[in-house]
Amino acid sequence: MIQAGDVRKGVTIEYNGNVYVVVDFQHVKPGKGAAFVRTRLKNVVTGAVLEQTFNPSEKLENAHIETKKMTYSYNDGDLYYFMDEEFNLTPLNHEQVEDALRFIKENDPVTVRFYKGSAFSVECENFVELKIVSAEPGVRGNTATNATKKAVLETGAEIQVPMFVEEGETIRVDTRTGEYMERVK
Repeated sequence: MIQAGDVRKGVTIEYNGNVYVVVDFQHVKPGKGAAFVRTRLKNVVTGAVLEQTFNPSEKLENAHIETKKMTYSYNDGDLYYFMDEEFNLTPLNHEQVEDALRFIKENDPVTVRFYKGSAFSVECENFVELKIVSAEPGVRGNTATNATKKAVLETGAEIQVPMFVEEGETIRVDTRTGEYMERVK
């Protein structure tokens, strides 16, 4: 248990049957009336944001989120299988891995988050190297400006790349923003 007056950014709590991470908090002491804690909470499963106020002495249940380094193995229909260091396979459905699927391929390392033994989200590495399978040809003379074109990566994700990047090249992508970083030699 944790008191509402002790919450900080990044703390995970259980509230109204859901698990939230504290995104922002503010201790407020108005001129009249009792002090309170204003928080912004993000549901770790759905991503929904909730603004909530608490009495500083109110008790909140701590939620322990476990993270495991795993490897994406394969998919079978709507199930995606991830393997840990002990070679245990964990199947996850499309909704749980949807965001990470844009930038992962088989045998890529990922971080899987668990709450009470069940997985609820998959996060890929911050930077990945992927091959471009199709890109529009660059127009000569168009490279002096910051012009971009659409490219399709080997995972099926579509991103904007500079005009000089060609089909068949390998590039580094920032998975947090989905942006092109650089060509890989």
